[in-house]
Amino acid sequence: MLNLMVPKVIKTELLSPPVAARHDKICVHHGHQRIDPYYWMRLSDAQKHAEIPDQQTKEVLQYLTDENTYCKQVLKPVRPLQKKIYKELVERIQLDYETAPYFNNNYWYYTRYAEGCNYPVYCRKYKTLESDEQLMLDANQRARENSFYHVTGLMVSPDNTLLAFGEDTLGRRIYTIRFLNLKTGQLLPDKIKNTTGTGAWANDNRTFFYTTKNKMSLLSNKIWRHKLGTEKKDEDLVLHEKDPSFYIGVFRSKSGKYIFIHEQSTLSSNFYFLNADTPDANFVQLTPRIENHKYFIEHYKDKFYIRTSLEAENFRLMETSIKNHHVENWVEVLPHNPDVLMQSIEIFENFLVVEERFDALPQIRIIHQTTNKQHLIKFHEEAYVVKLDSNLDFYTHTLRFKYASMTTPETTIDYNMESRQHNYKKIIRVPGHIPDNYITRRLYARARDGELIPLSLVYKKDLVKDGSAPCVLYAYGAYAETVDAYFDANHLSLINRGFIWAIAHVRGGQAKGRYWYQAGKLLQKKNTFYDFMDCAQFLIDEKYSSPGHMYAMGESAGGLLMGVIANIAGYLFKGIIAEVPFVDVVTTMLDESIPLTTNEFDEWGNPKIQKFYKYLYSYSPYDQVKVQDYPNMLVTTGFFDSQVQFWEPAKWVAKLRQSKTDNNLLLLYTNMEAGHFGASGRYQRFSELSLYYSFLIMLEGIKT
Repeated sequence: MLNLMVPKVIKTELLSPPVAARHDKICVHHGHQRIDPYYWMRLSDAQKHAEIPDQQTKEVLQYLTDENTYCKQVLKPVRPLQKKIYKELVERIQLDYETAPYFNNNYWYYTRYAEGCNYPVYCRKYKTLESDEQLMLDANQRARENSFYHVTGLMVSPDNTLLAFGEDTLGRRIYTIRFLNLKTGQLLPDKIKNTTGTGAWANDNRTFFYTTKNKMSLLSNKIWRHKLGTEKKDEDLVLHEKDPSFYIGVFRSKSGKYIFIHEQSTLSSNFYFLNADTPDANFVQLTPRIENHKYFIEHYKDKFYIRTSLEAENFRLMETSIKNHHVENWVEVLPHNPDVLMQSIEIFENFLVVEERFDALPQIRIIHQTTNKQHLIKFHEEAYVVKLDSNLDFYTHTLRFKYASMTTPETTIDYNMESRQHNYKKIIRVPGHIPDNYITRRLYARARDGELIPLSLVYKKDLVKDGSAPCVLYAYGAYAETVDAYFDANHLSLINRGFIWAIAHVRGGQAKGRYWYQAGKLLQKKNTFYDFMDCAQFLIDEKYSSPGHMYAMGESAGGLLMGVIANIAGYLFKGIIAEVPFVDVVTTMLDESIPLTTNEFDEWGNPKIQKFYKYLYSYSPYDQVKVQDYPNMLVTTGFFDSQVQFWEPAKWVAKLRQSKTDNNLLLLYTNMEAGHFGASGRYQRFSELSLYYSFLIMLEGIKT
């Protein structure tokens, strides 16, 4: 797993930590001076992809290789355990697995995995499930010549004869769109590069709308109209979003009658629509863009439904006629509720479905389109997750959703919105897992400012609350993303060894509504970090665990959280795992050439403005590394990561090595073939997880 496929570097046996060269770079902003000793690790995309690496690239590759070698050497004693855990993870999955089929436009669609295969196979059957299977796309065949592969955005043309799909072979989320003739099984010569991987068919079955990215920032910024069999021309450009704080995309309405272009920033939205029968016409703007107005649109018969934040922090539902669609003509359908977050809607001919969040738990509301009678679907566990699934059939009475908890594996349910009956279509079978042997809890930790922070826990029933149990506390805490109380069979390798798995629903997510998100961003970002620390202290005070057995884990923006708590609250934790951590906050947010930076000023703040610079600097993990003790740490990154560039965690580890005063472990593992989401296949991912888990089990001193 740790063998690198990097040319022209020297592999050595390292029994002591690598020491990175220092080349101090002086950075001055707002009259404040920062010294960055490891800025030299930054590489351009051209350097990363060059066939013959330059001297700087060689030095960086050598450093990453040395760190990987050191990581391998340190973890060598637990290599048998790592193999054992890998075997456990594999044994818990259904090797031959097939998703519950869903119906759309005369076909049943489903995905299946075959034993020993890393990637899915996409299939369909005509009209009935008794029909012969048609294999649409085998991702295993497409992935054969690539160490990384991801397919997305499978879009079938309205006449069911063509399949558009996006492929990424580097892990940078830059997709090439291909087109497949479903009758012949042959690829069309059309090949569209540098896209988001998704798009929308017009009803002529020949016109396809898609989105491309800015090649430097990787921000989606242009919508194009493509006619199959033609070359790309400037006149095919439909829309160019020049504001770098917005990203854009294009999709087809559920009804199939309209194509929508959406423009989204952290704070604002903008939509355009086009009749799918007239693909050569111009898109029409729904309503002029309003600052600090987020909204989302869906078509229903002769009107549009609009879920809007206009005078409604938690959103309300409005409608407008297609002819008179400006905001002054919007009419309220469902009012704003300050206690309930309206997350999304689903449109059916006879029903309107609202996905909500109340008291930090999701819920589903069913409303009859004619009678306006409504009801909630009931769920009974303390903590759980429920999400709407594929609901592409406009005329059905059946709603499909998925349910799980930290003890209950994911279950696909078809719910009859008239009779209110549940039809369990698919239950993920986990060999050896008996849900009744575990406990799911929803607890609340009081934050230092008085807020109650939801905590979701799972552990074995025989747990003794005396502070001796090892506990992994996980959180994300950014972008309004909520990590719900989900089931993950992989966690059983820790839980069955006595670990507690806990999720802190900290501010920065929106577990308790939009205000929960607003209170964990910009100049209130430190609430995220304090919430996490207060949750850890709560678990210690309540004797679930203790500092000698507490572990923290987070990735990306959650990795930033790991960096902050390592600097200011490392005493609470025996170990920390930081996956692809965003830790060089000030430098990254000052550099608009780095992907996604400008789009995220509304999330983190623009350090070109002094008040944001000072605030970001005050918690930036890389800038705030101190001469002090740190807990044991495992840090991971991907060489081709476009979201959090590899040099952020690499620089951070190098600086930590220079400053830490303890003898605890500090390990850096770089996946030299992957991007932000690590390995692409289901089996490769288990290799990385087994590394993480063996690290934790080793620290805990568990022998098996």
